Amino acid sequence: MSGPVFALIGAKGGSGATTICAELAKSMSGDRTVALVDGDLSGRRSAAILFDSVRNLDVAREDGSIALARADGVTLAELAPTYDSAFTIKFDDVEALAVSLVSTSDYVLADIPIPFAAPVRPFVVRATRFIVVAEPTVLGLASARTMIGELKKFGVPASRIMLLTNCRDGKPVEERPQIERALDVKVVGELPSTRDRTFGRALQNLERTLRTISAEPQIEALLPSARGFIQDRRREPRAAMRPRAAAADLPDHSGNGKAAPGAMLLSPRDRIKTDIHEMLAKKVNLVEASQVHSDAAKLAELRVKVENITQQILSEISHRDLTAEEIAQLKDEVVNEALGLGPLEDLMTDPAVTEIMVNGPKTVYVERLGKIDRTAKEFTSEQQLRLVIERIIAPLGRRLDESVPMVDARLPDGSRVNAIVEPLSIDGATLTIRRFGTRRLTAADLIEKGSAIPPILDFLRACIEGRLNIIISGGTGSGKTTFLNILSSYIPERERIVTIEDSAELFLNQPHVVRLESRPANIEGRGEIAIRDLVRNSLRMRPDRIIVGECRGGEALDMLQAMNTGHDGSLTTAHANSPRDALSRLETMVMMAGFDLPVRAIREQIASAVDLIVQTARMRDGSRKIISVSEIVGMEGDVVTMQEIVRYQQHGVDKDSKVSGEFQYTGVQPQCLRRFDEYGIQYDVRTLSGLASTGALW
Repeated sequence: MSGPVFALIGAKGGSGATTICAELAKSMSGDRTVALVDGDLSGRRSAAILFDSVRNLDVAREDGSIALARADGVTLAELAPTYDSAFTIKFDDVEALAVSLVSTSDYVLADIPIPFAAPVRPFVVRATRFIVVAEPTVLGLASARTMIGELKKFGVPASRIMLLTNCRDGKPVEERPQIERALDVKVVGELPSTRDRTFGRALQNLERTLRTISAEPQIEALLPSARGFIQDRRREPRAAMRPRAAAADLPDHSGNGKAAPGAMLLSPRDRIKTDIHEMLAKKVNLVEASQVHSDAAKLAELRVKVENITQQILSEISHRDLTAEEIAQLKDEVVNEALGLGPLEDLMTDPAVTEIMVNGPKTVYVERLGKIDRTAKEFTSEQQLRLVIERIIAPLGRRLDESVPMVDARLPDGSRVNAIVEPLSIDGATLTIRRFGTRRLTAADLIEKGSAIPPILDFLRACIEGRLNIIISGGTGSGKTTFLNILSSYIPERERIVTIEDSAELFLNQPHVVRLESRPANIEGRGEIAIRDLVRNSLRMRPDRIIVGECRGGEALDMLQAMNTGHDGSLTTAHANSPRDALSRLETMVMMAGFDLPVRAIREQIASAVDLIVQTARMRDGSRKIISVSEIVGMEGDVVTMQEIVRYQQHGVDKDSKVSGEFQYTGVQPQCLRRFDEYGIQYDVRTLSGLASTGALW
């Protein structure tokens, strides 16, 4: 007996391929033997959860990663329970499993979210049909077109590709005949939402169609790449791949004197490191290790354990090609890769590094003192880079996969992290870490670095004490958040402050601070708490000051309303290239709130709420400066009027290529001086008169 193999592939994350695969397996198992293979290597264990078989699979799993269990009449095979264990899967084990299931089952269903992942290729080459699951929407069909094209490029015959539309929400945008003509592929079925009463009937129709399909021979075009576990071959023309060598010339890792076909030529050092990682993964649960970063004692204990195991492994394997210094360095690298951030560990301890940019496993850039340079650091593989990303976001309860391919998070030291993976990131996972340093910068640091001068900071100090509403505007990386931290230090300690951020970055020294952080949606797409929700909630918390880390959407309307209803002295940041652009951006963000407000009404709200705009900029030499301080003075017709008080005038660069310029006073009398008098704030505007004069303002 040899049954057909159906490979179900989601056209994009969240298309419902896993749920359909599970429901179809249960339905077909009534009078047939059915096997379901969970080929998802991300560690989500979706199939095990849907079949309530997590415990049974864990009990059945022995030394290897692959486990079998029976549930609801279906033989459930799970290739890897964790992201780490996916790297240790052996080809022979998967090949034997494929042969066994195909020969003993009437039907084999394989859930393959990543169709080109090497460990699932024994099932890919045997697939009788590739069923691409897509939502019948514009985006879903566009993703399906791309997926179908990739399958054909990979060597899958067009005759074996089918499309299954899954209408999870709403109504389809196209009918079946139009979809088939547009994608040049047969639509094998149309499923409504699982909440729809017709879902069961549609699933039975799909089952009847699949029962008419018989097993077919293996796909010859895929056989050469299916034997060895190698990277996606479509990347080789673009990525910097290591040269491949003949099998006879490759080092032996299998113990039988021959290297696996398709293996990559490794240096002795990389070969030893690979062996250590494989042996270490069997002795230490590295996924659990990623959960203890918030517990310093447990982390130190685990680090000692890993160091001892690594030393033991080094003593057991041959390393004649390495010097003592190389062995010591190799040991540190292995421990950092097992418990820390791998090749990024050294960069994270360098106080001069303010930004780390990882563009795939082989390309790492850093920003030092405002300058961007490429480093010699690199990850051993895409899998190691993904493991580091998982290690960062796992303790925060965040997820990163095909259905949620981008995430914002933060490290324990406060550094901001952004990660994005396929299918959004074309050339592999991308990781960006913005570091804020271990020491909080002060006003004295700004003066020392030339970012500001005492007269300007003294004026801004009076503005904070006078409870003016201030927006800090600037481009990406211009120092807005850092400057917001410094300005907040002028807030009196007796006041209650509420900070609201996407990722907590503000560190205030005042004793009475409430820190709020937004929350993304969970795995079911529920539970999201947006910045706007937190701003509205903060109004019920009796705040003296509201600080929003960054306004980027509809929360701008709630922020303006708070400023106009007694919560003055609030601060926020916004991305804009000039103070005038900041007002335009603020106007646009208010419109994003979803209310059909007249433009004039919005501008009146802005003119009434905002008192001051501080513009920051990153200069050509990498330095950050306050380049403008402007005051909102009211309305003239439909235009919000402002007057510039201080500006930075650049004159060029010096012999060291450093920006040369001076801070200038425009000579205008700030309207907020009356506010200072009302609050009894000691400030002498003549301190600004000591700056150079701008002369004519136009």
